[in-house]
Parts: sequence; structure tokens; C-alpha cells
Amino acid sequence: MSPLIDPLIRGLAIGGLAAFTLAVARSRAEPQAKWITALLGLSVSCWLISESASMWAALGRVWLCLPVGFLASWAFWLFVQRVFEDRPLRPWVFAPAVVLLPVGLATTVLPPREANLSGAAFNAISGVLAIHGAFVIAQGWRGDLVEGRRRARATLLGLITLFIILEVVMSFAAKLDPAGGWLRFGVNGSYGAGVLAVLIFATVAVFLETRATLFDAPRRTEAAADARAEAAERQLLQKLDGFVAAEGWRREGLTIGDLAAELETPEHRLRRLINNRLGHRNFADFLNASRIAAAQARLADPGEARTTVAAIAFDLGYGSLGPFNRAFRAATGSTPTEWRSQALSEASPSLQKTG
Repeated sequence: MSPLIDPLIRGLAIGGLAAFTLAVARSRAEPQAKWITALLGLSVSCWLISESASMWAALGRVWLCLPVGFLASWAFWLFVQRVFEDRPLRPWVFAPAVVLLPVGLATTVLPPREANLSGAAFNAISGVLAIHGAFVIAQGWRGDLVEGRRRARATLLGLITLFIILEVVMSFAAKLDPAGGWLRFGVNGSYGAGVLAVLIFATVAVFLETRATLFDAPRRTEAAADARAEAAERQLLQKLDGFVAAEGWRREGLTIGDLAAELETPEHRLRRLINNRLGHRNFADFLNASRIAAAQARLADPGEARTTVAAIAFDLGYGSLGPFNRAFRAATGSTPTEWRSQALSEASPSLQKTG
């Protein structure tokens, strides 16, 4: 392959990442989404540069690219968490970076044998992050109500996650069989860089097309302009209101497919209604709106003071205490126990004195 092809491929990929980062920066995305996107673009660009001997030499060995490039797998994992989980990031998400950075840097300063061990550990950690990213993408696909994001889950981001996993596998294969030519298909080879460039451009195309639904805050839309469509939507909304009023959301393990079958409507119509008319981006968020409101009423009731938080969670349809605690904190900013203590003390100060 011509020595000019490799820098050209990588330069095009970096240009695509820059365009994507700029587009998100100019959107109405939340600040957190903007800086995570910028981190992803910068780290992957540095990864592409540091893995290319020709670009590395041409740019005068920009050493800052090394540590930033080591964070590429973490930045992708962080991006997946922010875009697909629909909840603010917590401080613990920085833990993988704290581990990856020193392990990656160790591969550049240790003797060959120790550097190989450090490299193996680095690749293993990156693989775990990629696998967990794939799990997050797949886990929320059925309950995702944002159509553009569903397409991204089902196609491009899944392929990129697969690419990261294959990159890790080929890196291990190259260590076991150095003469096998495996590195040509990694990011440090032109073939691997070419595949990554294609994936980057495809991802940028999908994300630019659906940028508003992916990054902007959820917004409710007005009723459909077409009279027949509006009447059908209103009828479905009435059915959904009846479901909420009958507390159907208490059922553990309820899926949007189950609810669509119960309301006798296609699943895609129900997803569109809950997303566009009610402003929910995923089905769990829709269920949690009713469940958390009911939980707050029970936690603030002095007559329920002896009922455990776990019993309330199970009664409201949660399969375990962990998801309930996370949903409650996301909605109120405090744990159920903290919220109950505050609510009961405000309702009856005597309870706090006797407690």
C-alpha cells in the first residue's frame, strides 16, 4: 500500500470526528454531552495518530497524544453511557480512566517483557469496557422510544463495539504469533485504520441526521395535524391514561411489547406516542414517572413509616432494590430513605423528636 494512503485515511477519519464534535458543540445538547463528545473525538484522533508511524513522525512526536489516545476506549464507553442511559454521569465513571492511563503509559517506559504484560492488561481492560458498552446498547434497545437512537443502537454503534473487541483480540493474536501479520488489521495498520474510518463516517452520518433526538432535551410535541391521525392518537392516549389510572405500571417485568399488546396497538405507534406526546425517551422512564410518584406518597405517609423501602419498591413493580434506588435518586436527587426522613420530619416534627 502506498505510504501516502495511510495518513490520508487517518486524516479523513480525524476530519469526520472533528465535524461531528463541532456539530454537537453547536447543538442544544447539554454541556455534559458536549464535553464527552469532544473527549471522544480527541482521544480517537490521538489514537489514530499515535498508532501510525508516518503520522507520528510527521507531526514531530506529539507526546500528549499518547496519554489522550490511551483513553479512547474509556471515552467511547463514557459516550455510550451518556447517550443511551439517559441519566447524569456519576463520579465513579472516571475509575476506568484512572486505571487505563497508568497501565497504558507503562507500556511505553517498561522493559519489553513487562511492557508486554502491561499491554495485555491494557487490552483486557479496553475489551471489558467494549463488552459492557455492547451490553448497554443491547439492553435498552427494546425500551428505547427515540427512533433515531434505536437505529444507532441496532447498527453503527454495535459495529464499532465489535471493532473494538476485534482490535483487542487481534492485538493478543499478534503477541502470540508476531509473524502472522495480524497488526495490519489493527488500528496501527492501514487496513484496520481504513475499516475504522468507514465506521467513523457512517456513525457521523447517522448522528448528524438524528442529532436533535439524540442530544437535545426531550420535548413534547403537539397533536398530529391530520384529523384522522390525531383522532387515532387521542384514542390511544386515552387507553394509555386508563392503563396508568388502573396502576398497570405496578407489574414487574412489564415491557413496551406487553403494553402494546394489551392496548391492541402496534409497538412503534406506542413508542412514538410516549416519546412525542409525553416526552419520555425510554419506557423505563415512562414507568418510573408513575412509580416514583406513588413511592413518594407512601414514603411521606406516617402510616407507612414501618413499611421497609424494599417492600415499597417490590410492591411498585421493581424486581430489586437497586433499580428503585437509582430511579428515585435520579428523580428526586436523594435516596428513598433520605427523602422519607425529610418528608416525615416536615409533616410531623414530633416524629423526629421521638425518633
